Amino acid sequence: MAWWSSRARPPRSWATRSKSAPKRSWPASGIEGRLTRAQGSAGRLVAVEPAKPTPLIVQTVTAPTPAPLTDSLVASSHVVATTDGDLRYTAHTGRIVLRDDDVADGVFGGRSDRAQLGVTAYTLDDADVTDRPVTFCFNGGPGSASIWLHLGLVGPRIIDIGDVDDIARPPYRLKDNAHTLLRATDLVIIDAMSTGYSQAAEGRKAKDWHGWKADVDQFTELIRLWCTRWDRWMSPKFILGESYGTIRGVSVAQQLQDKHGLYLNGIVLLSSVLDFGTQDFDNPRWDEASLHFLPSYAAIAWYHGKHPGRTLDEVRAEAEQFADGPYRLALAKGRRLALDERSRVASTLARLTGLPQRYVELTRLRIEHERFCAELLRDEGLLVGRIDGRFTGPAASGTEELMDTDPSGDATVGAFTAALHHYLRTELGSTEEMPYQVSANLWRDWSYAEFQGRPVSVADQLERLMRANPAFQVRIEYGYYDLATPYFAAQDMVDHLRLPDAAFERITHAYYATGHMPYLHPASRVRESDEQCAWIRASSGR
Repeated sequence: MAWWSSRARPPRSWATRSKSAPKRSWPASGIEGRLTRAQGSAGRLVAVEPAKPTPLIVQTVTAPTPAPLTDSLVASSHVVATTDGDLRYTAHTGRIVLRDDDVADGVFGGRSDRAQLGVTAYTLDDADVTDRPVTFCFNGGPGSASIWLHLGLVGPRIIDIGDVDDIARPPYRLKDNAHTLLRATDLVIIDAMSTGYSQAAEGRKAKDWHGWKADVDQFTELIRLWCTRWDRWMSPKFILGESYGTIRGVSVAQQLQDKHGLYLNGIVLLSSVLDFGTQDFDNPRWDEASLHFLPSYAAIAWYHGKHPGRTLDEVRAEAEQFADGPYRLALAKGRRLALDERSRVASTLARLTGLPQRYVELTRLRIEHERFCAELLRDEGLLVGRIDGRFTGPAASGTEELMDTDPSGDATVGAFTAALHHYLRTELGSTEEMPYQVSANLWRDWSYAEFQGRPVSVADQLERLMRANPAFQVRIEYGYYDLATPYFAAQDMVDHLRLPDAAFERITHAYYATGHMPYLHPASRVRESDEQCAWIRASSGR
């Protein structure tokens, strides 16, 4: 039985062979072989060659190759009045293209675009670049743009932010920075991938750069590229990194040195965290964080009036001695700690931190920093800032276990963001219309694959930098009210560096009665800027 019905007409390509027709072999594909009446042969059916099938034309549509990217830097000329007199300088703002080598089976196939990093640079006019220092600046996060250092401390124009008790309100305004770092060094301010105006090239994934190693690679390449294009290989060179920017800065400095032979004169580590293990609350067997945060808790408690009649230095000194002595021993004992000793330790902790003793006991003598921020001023309905413990803000309720926001961030981000958008377009001539990404919150998914199985730490890289380059100088800046990178943890990291005694003479320490960003306090900003300028001049070897 055929697949068509008995009443249906068979397909036209089929026919019935005449009984008188000679037998012959037909093509295997019966539908392609056809029968027809031959001309001049009445009634005879003859075979003809099957028609050749119409060739199938397949058209491949290839996506257009993106045009190669080019740097998009806008130049403008300016003058700023400083404590060193009027400075004439040129600003460049925009993006610089980073490229990859395309290599397949060992064959070089050219270079392709991979990223565009946002940069704003300031260079003093008519200066000898072989003598003039250059400093590469960036914030951290990971996922923070470098807006904070740019408009808070180093640039020739800064936001008029006010102070903790008189913080700026909209409409905001910029002002000349008479203490700009430009007095001592040219500046290159860099935004990491996915922050500011930095973005991946077309066809590339931004997340490929969201990790410790890839992040270091991109900053290393940009600095190498800048030094090459702008003829800065012979200049004194520095890095200024803040927060996670200190981890990045040390790693970039070492990679520049090891991979490219590009030696720096020094690095400024502002609010340093080179070893995450020194402030990790997540490991219940690791008590270092509880010890290292205590002096900062005590300092913040002092600021909010919990230590009447005492000075900040007195309170800090007691907290540091207690953390290094009785407190450390008590935590090491665990459940072996006797009840009377536990009570004495809890009493001292309560007095130093300003928290209720019963609360301290419930924490098992281990006070986590976000809980401290929610608890210290609970009776007043206030949260304490994590970035800067001087700041306070209303709590959502009186029962919150953790802070649900950071009052120090809430008080400042609006002013910096508005000022940056205005400044780049109105004063520096940028035509960029995409949003400037102040914070990308990349820390949640940041890759630390290279540190799997151990705490993230680049202390060993700082050691290698200082051993290989005997001229390398380090400046570390601390804020007493900083609960993001507590000063006592950074001190402990330095105290455990494996260096000759003489090498420690190349490490300078600076302390400020402020938080994570000392420049939010006007007097501290002036002092910080002046000290950085003096340090850069002294470390330039000129």
